[in-house]
Amino acid sequence: MFTLKQIEEAHSKVKSGMDFPKYIQEIKAIGVNEFETFVKDSHTDYYDENRYKLSSRPMYENLEIENSSSASKFKYYLSIHQQGETDYFTFCKHCAETGIEKWIASLIKMTCIYYDKAGNEISIENIPQI
Repeated sequence: MFTLKQIEEAHSKVKSGMDFPKYIQEIKAIGVNEFETFVKDSHTDYYDENRYKLSSRPMYENLEIENSSSASKFKYYLSIHQQGETDYFTFCKHCAETGIEKWIASLIKMTCIYYDKAGNEISIENIPQI
């Protein structure tokens, strides 16, 4: 069973989107199968194969999530984040600005799906395997 301390240690190594695949491998190795991150404050729910759940604390004050989403603008922000041009908080602000409420990463399927406030899938990406 994984702990929040293990997850926080792995997450502390993430400086940009370029570090995301390594982070995924690290938390997958400790038993995380899926996680759901909420943009408003970046609290995250982590699950193992038996749906055991741990929740992190909020990382910042609440952001206002736009009611309408902009998939094209979000995909641009995602691409620059993945190239290491923005830090995590900036990426979260960009998510809020483009109407992204949360993302769900499946470490089994190796996908990350971004959702708007209505629950619509805005973007699906494959998580690179390193």
